[in-house]
Order: sequence, then C-alpha cells, then structure tokens
Amino acid sequence: MTRASLRERPAVLSNFTPESAAALSGPAWLQQRRCAAADAFWSSPLPSEKDEVWRYSRIDQLDLDRFRPAGSVSVTAPDDPGPSPSERIHTLVSSLGARAGLVVTINGVLATVASSVPDHLATLGRATERADAETFVGSVGSDPRDFWLLNDAFAIDPVLVDVQPGAVVEDPIVIVHMITGVGGTAIFPRTVIRTGTGSSVGVIEIVIDVDTGLLADLPSDGVRAPNRPLEHLVVPATELQLAEEAALDYVSVQSLGAETWQLAHQASFIGANATLRSFAVALGGKYARLRTDSALAGEGGTSMLRAAYIGRDEQMLDFRTLQDHLAPRTTSDLLFTGAVADRSHSVYSGLIRVRRGAVRSDAMQTNHNLVLGEGAHADSVPNLDIEENDVKCSHGSTVGPVDEDQRYYLESRGIEPERAEQLIVSGFFESIADQVPIAGTRSLIGRALVDRVGVHGE
Repeated sequence: MTRASLRERPAVLSNFTPESAAALSGPAWLQQRRCAAADAFWSSPLPSEKDEVWRYSRIDQLDLDRFRPAGSVSVTAPDDPGPSPSERIHTLVSSLGARAGLVVTINGVLATVASSVPDHLATLGRATERADAETFVGSVGSDPRDFWLLNDAFAIDPVLVDVQPGAVVEDPIVIVHMITGVGGTAIFPRTVIRTGTGSSVGVIEIVIDVDTGLLADLPSDGVRAPNRPLEHLVVPATELQLAEEAALDYVSVQSLGAETWQLAHQASFIGANATLRSFAVALGGKYARLRTDSALAGEGGTSMLRAAYIGRDEQMLDFRTLQDHLAPRTTSDLLFTGAVADRSHSVYSGLIRVRRGAVRSDAMQTNHNLVLGEGAHADSVPNLDIEENDVKCSHGSTVGPVDEDQRYYLESRGIEPERAEQLIVSGFFESIADQVPIAGTRSLIGRALVDRVGVHGE
C-alpha cells in the first residue's frame, strides 16, 4: 500500500504529514529539509515484512497513528508531574567516570550542554547553531529511506560533536537522550559526530526511558512517574564521520520501556586509515531495531562493530548490518552476541559487500545466540556480496541452547539449576563485554547484562 492510496483515508498517518513537519521551528534550511523528507516518506511505500530488509521483523504491527511527533505535544500531561530524573541522570553519568563533555536532550530537545574541552579542540551542542550545519547534517546517510526519512522530517534539535583535526580528547563525551512524558509520543533524537584528520575521541550515547532500565533503581530527587507501561516511538539516527587517520570509540546503550518501539539507524563513513570501534548494547523496548551501516570509503580504513543484547518476555530485538567496503585494503570485523529468554525473539541479518576495486579487503562477520527457553527464538542470516577476487571474507553464526555439559558440571557441584544457567550466560557475554572500547562503560554494561540474565521467566 502506498502513501497515495493512504491519502484517501485522512485519518491514517495524519500526524506525520509534510504540514506537521513544516510546523516545527528552526532555520530555513532545516525546515526545508524536514518538508522534503516528510514528503518523501509520505509518498513512498510503507515498510512491510514482505520487503527483504524488513523480513522477520514486526513492522506490520506498527500503527503510526498511535503516535504524535514530539514538538506537537507537551512533554508531560498537565495533570501528571512526571519524574524529576536529574539526580538519577547525574548518578548514571557519574558512574561512567571522567568525561570531557555532557549533552542531554529531553524528548529530542536540547536541555544541557557542558564541556571542559577548549573550542579549538572540539565543540558540542546544537548543530543548528553552526553556519555550515546544512553541509554536514545528513551527509553520512547518503541514501535516506524509511524511518531515516522520518527522523529527517521530525528531528527537533540535532546534536553535534565536532572534533578538530589533530585534536586528542582524552576523556569521553557523553550524550543522553531522555524519553519521558505520556505515552503516544514519537521522539526523534539526531546526533552527528565529526572527527577531523588525525583526531581521537570517545563518545557514549545513551537512549533511555527516565523511569525504566538503567535508571529504575537509582535515587530520584522528585516524584516518580506512575508505575505503568508507556508506549513511545523512538527513532534515533546517528551519523559518524571519520576523516583520514581519525580514531573514534563509540558506545551506544539503549534502555527503553517495555512497551516502546525503537527504530534506530547508525551510519558511519570511514576515511583513509581511520578506525571506528563501535559497541551497541540493547536492553529494552517492545520491538527494538538497530540498523548499522558502515561505509569504508578510504584506503586502509577499519571498522570494528560489536553488540550485546538480551531479550526477555515477548520482546523482539532486531539487528541489520552492512559492512560496505568501497576502498582497497579496508578491514571490517563484526561480532554480535545475544541471548533470548521467555518468549522473546532476536533477529540478526548482516551483509558484507565488497565493491569492485576494493582489493585486499578483509571482512569478518560473526553472530552468536543463546536460546534460554522453549518459547524463545533467534534468527541469524549472514550474507556476502563480493565483486572482487583479491579479498578475504568470512561469516558465521550459531544459535543454540545452554551447553548441557556445562550445566551438568555446575549442578553436579551443588549449584542450583537457575544459578547455573545465570553463570553460563554471564560467561557467554564476558568476552564481548571485555571488548567495550571505552573503559568507563564496561562495568555499567557488564552489570546491566548480568541483571537481565538474572531476571527472566520460566
């Protein structure tokens, strides 16, 4: 079904029209960009499970009419004081150790910017405050479609981290996107990270519901939100642009509510002899999708892509990756590791593409999955598309239950069955948790994974 036919039913998609996008404030170039993206989304076919890129997903269950874009609704209802999460956010951020800067958005609107880095080394904050913002917002996502277009249309306050050539930022920059307020809101966080030639920086990006997940057990300095599931639609888009010989360590953490839909997209452009080390953690969401596109555009570029995830209840975690080798002697190394319990479902679908001319490329793609219950399910679909001969590429995946020999070994030594399974699953994640590229996040991620291992149904 196309948007043209949907226009005959005015109630459908009435909240995501070009007119809705045009109503958001911003500089002229951003308003024009929003309208063009909204029109493209409106006039294109809706994503469907019949499309190969959406195969195995739950996209047919998404009813966009249940949501209204942030900016057209207040953050919290007048009769609901909502949470006051500043103390818990402070505790969370402090647990990450020393930092060079902090950016906080609330439902996509910039709320806090703090930096200890001199401007001649790096700047961070609202992208639209830069006169040249039009030239780099959207420059990495070169083929926008589906929900990337929707982010283009309704992102309110794009966040920029801009590291100057030759700069070395010792401590990481932390970006927190807080999701709050009544259900039915669609939020569109947008982040652009640019690293200049020969620069080095670490960035931690957290998308989090203020009353669930990593914040749920932290102290609050105000009234907690009512204990009820709130359904949001969260559509983050992150652009990572690495110039020649730059190094970026990037860690993303998703900790959303149990009824929230996430449709996230991470796109990177890696220049000559540049190195991206990326680590994604997926903890929450009713249906949480992360698409990761890595374009190795300069000779000698390297991307190391890692992810860890644990599904519970009836949750679905969906990962799609593209390792796109465009230049000679490029290297990509992907390892995604996950577990599913209860009646949850995970999907991994990855493609290694080596373009003609990308000789001596070296690509590896690996996906490991543990299935912890009869009602849980994991799909793993690795793929290769090779247009050159002088390359080295490999892919592999595993899907299976807990090793019975390991379980028997532990139980024979007096360890209770449930505890034995927790220990085995914790060991399963231990090696990948050690590969988190920013040291300050390792304990947080390890603890979050262990907590999810220890709390699941039969």
